[in-house]
Amino acid sequence: MTLAWTDREIREALGLNLQRARTDQTFQRIWTDSRSVVPGDLFLALGGENFDGHDFVTDALAKGAVGVVVSREVPADESTPIYPVPDTLIALGQLARHRRRAGKAKVIGVTGSSGKTTTKELLAGALSGSFRVHATPRNLNNRIGLPLTLLDAPSDAQLLVLEMGTNEPGEIQALVDIAEPEVGVITTVSETHLEKLGSLDGVLDEKLDLLRGLTGGRVGVVGDDPPTLPQKARSLVEDLRVVGWTGEADPTFRPAEAEVTQRGCYQFRWMGEPVRLAMPGRHSVQNALLALATAFALGVPAKDAARRVGKVRAKGMRNELRVLGGLTLLLDCYNANPQSLRAALDLLETVQVLGSRVAVLGSMLELGEGSRLLHRQLLEETLARPLDLVVATGLFAEAAEWVSPPAGGAELVRAPELKEAEEVLLQRLGGTEIVLLKGSRGVALESLVPALEGRFGSPDGGTPGGRADGADGSGPTRLTAGREA
Repeated sequence: MTLAWTDREIREALGLNLQRARTDQTFQRIWTDSRSVVPGDLFLALGGENFDGHDFVTDALAKGAVGVVVSREVPADESTPIYPVPDTLIALGQLARHRRRAGKAKVIGVTGSSGKTTTKELLAGALSGSFRVHATPRNLNNRIGLPLTLLDAPSDAQLLVLEMGTNEPGEIQALVDIAEPEVGVITTVSETHLEKLGSLDGVLDEKLDLLRGLTGGRVGVVGDDPPTLPQKARSLVEDLRVVGWTGEADPTFRPAEAEVTQRGCYQFRWMGEPVRLAMPGRHSVQNALLALATAFALGVPAKDAARRVGKVRAKGMRNELRVLGGLTLLLDCYNANPQSLRAALDLLETVQVLGSRVAVLGSMLELGEGSRLLHRQLLEETLARPLDLVVATGLFAEAAEWVSPPAGGAELVRAPELKEAEEVLLQRLGGTEIVLLKGSRGVALESLVPALEGRFGSPDGGTPGGRADGADGSGPTRLTAGREA
């Protein structure tokens, strides 16, 4: 369970007048969603693009909140503790940092252009059993999600595994300032969020802020792609482990005797121990190695870490394989950039099926001025692969106007809108194919799944048309607490 807050602790964290502290005032938790406030909460009024928490202070108090953190005047009883701050988002981070410093848990930060959430899940799996672990739920990885994860950490947690995302310069540094991690993990760096980060060098520099901000023993674990990542990382962290398939990786942290199963999952040996992954894809080997290397650095025996990593399964539309009758769906709808698209296409080629291989490509968002060129290049690369059908939607449909499939290669079908893509699939699929759905989160390619379930059957053999978005059923939220990268 989490620790209650005293009035004095709130004031210390926010830099408010301690002389006015009340010894009789406590709060069970700090909460930001007025819809789910419970008696005893301290309500913190965040501002969002579509909602402002200050407009819901009255609702929160009516549901039992016994105090509020606000950045403007709000209606409240004179007896209600009100904590005025210039910016409630900054205040949320201050409260989370205070609680992090009050605890004894070691913090592991995980960032990267692709594979953050998967690596976080693998790492939590590798560590569980040796430590009491609290990890970021889903992908709550930004300046809202990360503080909420810290505030929700159990008092007896020994390790906190925190995912850190960014889409603009300085955000990783802001998250590091809140979480103060001792261990930093960077999965990979590629062309993501170029709209604000500008270039691959800008992305790399932003991600490296995690290593620059490490505290305590300062342990770093990074992937070997691109080569500039470990090269720059070595100058920042003395205790660094590099994992991956290439010569850039440390010999101890490369996969040995790697084999791939019919379902695209890899088996290999690491430090003499067998690792059998339940997650498909060659890139999953790299993510697993990041988790294994981090666990080993924290004292987990190699045998235990290898066994536990093999129990973690893909979920949440990240390289998630679903079988609908004889049709195989490869859902990868949570992140899309050139690097992750190539990895998904590699997996599409690897999984063994009776029928054809089909790729449905949705837009890669936030790529800035180079977006058109990157979509065109990636479409050309896709068509050069041993696929049978490529359905181009969104920005890929625009790119398709300038691209011609090679002779004897995959058939290219333009479907600018998702409804058109759905019609193409229902007309063309026979039920024995493997179909990749790959696009950015904002594209919502998973909306194609219900129609396919209706035609070919649901994954569990039950009623077709069940939910396929991996959602937790909590309904719409007023504030977004996670992002892709």
